Amino acid sequence: MTEDYKSKIFAARVSLAIGALMLLSKIGAYIITGSAAIYSDAAESIVHILATAMALYSIILSSKPADESHPYGHGNIEFFSAGIEGVLILVAAVFIIFEALTDIIHGTTLRSLDTGIVIIASAGIINLVLGLYLVRIGENTNSLTLVSDGKHVLTDSFTSLGVFVGILLVKISSLSIIDPIVAIVVAINILFTGYRLVRKSVGGLMNETDTERLNRLTNILISNKKDYWVDIHELRFWVSGNILFIDLHLMLPYYFTIVESHKEEKEIEDLFCKEFPGAQIKIHFDYCRFELCKYCNYKKCTVRKENKSIDIIWDKQKIIGLPILQEIEEP
Repeated sequence: MTEDYKSKIFAARVSLAIGALMLLSKIGAYIITGSAAIYSDAAESIVHILATAMALYSIILSSKPADESHPYGHGNIEFFSAGIEGVLILVAAVFIIFEALTDIIHGTTLRSLDTGIVIIASAGIINLVLGLYLVRIGENTNSLTLVSDGKHVLTDSFTSLGVFVGILLVKISSLSIIDPIVAIVVAINILFTGYRLVRKSVGGLMNETDTERLNRLTNILISNKKDYWVDIHELRFWVSGNILFIDLHLMLPYYFTIVESHKEEKEIEDLFCKEFPGAQIKIHFDYCRFELCKYCNYKKCTVRKENKSIDIIWDKQKIIGLPILQEIEEP
């Protein structure tokens, strides 16, 4: 059992326990005050508990090693978890808006607002600390589930802050309609949070390109490229849990031995793993042909048929694109 796994499990359990405590306190505050805004805050806490329970399960499942049925491991469950959490948040937001509109139409009676203010303010502070903790642990362990859960908790804390301000305004002004209006504003904010989680989940499941990570990978290859790396192409990568999988094609002089080729493979693996610890890299080797002599900068080559005459721009598009041979053969 790794330290990262222990940290993730502990953080998820803390989140679940505090989420249950927050739910009970907010339900109590709603019963005492009858506030639609507090009701909306409590509804989000219900979603938090369900989502955190799922997050805990996904962390346990994603830590299982690869097997015959899942050769790349079980890490993608975290994308499912984040997506389901996003959907639950969207459902909660719609429900909150419906209840708030009902209160606007039929009116509502508020009571014991002092008690509600204290409970909601305390909940907001606790969730702020918890959310920052979960995001930090999630980023340190590369866990999308914990980062998503942390951001949800932070949203919950901002929700509580909004509810706190709303109830305070109701108390000062005696305008009870402010309460359901605040609930609607809170729900709209929750809608955006749910959408972002669903969007990120779909992107992960569809292996959407992470531009920042792609730039880091291509910069490593460009800054360390050797003259006898005739061509680098078809760089691909994807993430499963906290593991980054990378594959690419490397073209070397045709007379390189297997030992020499694997020496280059090991050097590239070391470069990637220095930047992305634990990454799994697969390199497919291609061999050069004489048609490429005019593109090749390997001055020590003793079999070339012509001198280099054409420069290649080694950039991101080149490395993720087609091999040179295919590019020059296409009309």
